[in-house]
Amino acid sequence: MTHATLPEAGTSWPELKDRMVAYASGDVRWREGRTAVYVFNAGPEVEQVQKEAYALFQSENGLGPAAFPSLKRMEEEVVGFGLSLLHAPEGAAGTITSGGTDSITMALKAARDFARKARGLTGPLNIVIPRSAHPAFDKAAALMEIEVRRTPLKDYLADPEAMAAAADDRTVMIVGSAPNFPYGLIDPVAELSKLAEQRDLWLHVDACVGGYLAPFVRMNGADIPPFDFEAPGVRSMSADLHKYGYAAKGASTVFFRSQELKAFMTFDFRDWPGGRMVTPTLAGTRPGGAISAAWAVMNFLGVEGYRARQGRVVAAREAIEAGVKAMGFTVLGRPQLGLIAFSRPDLDILAVWGKLREKGWFTGITTEPKSLHLMLSPVHADVAAAYLEDLAWAVEQSAGATPAEARYS
Repeated sequence: MTHATLPEAGTSWPELKDRMVAYASGDVRWREGRTAVYVFNAGPEVEQVQKEAYALFQSENGLGPAAFPSLKRMEEEVVGFGLSLLHAPEGAAGTITSGGTDSITMALKAARDFARKARGLTGPLNIVIPRSAHPAFDKAAALMEIEVRRTPLKDYLADPEAMAAAADDRTVMIVGSAPNFPYGLIDPVAELSKLAEQRDLWLHVDACVGGYLAPFVRMNGADIPPFDFEAPGVRSMSADLHKYGYAAKGASTVFFRSQELKAFMTFDFRDWPGGRMVTPTLAGTRPGGAISAAWAVMNFLGVEGYRARQGRVVAAREAIEAGVKAMGFTVLGRPQLGLIAFSRPDLDILAVWGKLREKGWFTGITTEPKSLHLMLSPVHADVAAAYLEDLAWAVEQSAGATPAEARYS
């Protein structure tokens, strides 16, 4: 492979901008609503707020709160917004991280250090998670050399009995998702909370997808089960601002039931010629723009703005759910938020996905069982009918393809 070399002379910004736009010509058309993964599109007004708020603080560094008290103030307010939405008790605490993996890693780090320092555990440790839990837990556990015990699902949800059987006196964390990513379903957090209280286990709820969606869906009248600090056994949570919080990437939040639990997350190093180094997350430097954009978007939307947009997300999911059922697909479980997975065993799902790609749609796939997977944004309420029309065409075009299970059996 030939490596690119740095140009000897600089290039004008207008020329570079044109080149960048040309580079993007092959990217997915997310502004048209034809992407249902990676991007959370709340409309051009929110996009403008993201960009301008990010640019105002793009050079500032969240590592230095003494130098940038503005960022410290905005972070504290954003964390406060999240804690209040998620039924956190008095004394709860949190911080902004770079994304869901960062939030999950820091929660596990806190749980591990709590187990060692407060419980006196030494030697091998483990975490117990359902099969549907995000691979970020495996990544974090690999970094810390912690064993991962994945348990079977029951109706696509975490099975508290299976998790109870897998946990032992060296379990530093059990996990529920709200919702899980493959199926968009909220695990039985209330039951996991009871298990956590009975066995004195650290329960983490991964609400990276639903943390800033489910509260507003509930406000709009949906019967959302307990999934947050409302369940007394929950000790920590992760919730991504750059997903359904509609903030700029990368921004997430990690929350703890108490400041005492959060303290186990913090890295504090004093024995260095450069002075004391204290960081609350995996990163040292933290982009000021990610903090300022999250603060601006949340204040721009407020409860009313979020309720309206999250209502459109649910409306899009309901329309697509009804449409795919009419085509003979089975929706996996009972989705209530913005994710949906649906399957038809008689179809080659990958072939259907490929045909949809020809029409400009870029979406996800779930492998167990093989299903089409959508993560919806407010803009999808405007294009749900177009998606269903193209899906019907893709199904017809793929009808002769042999399902993968048959090809490889």
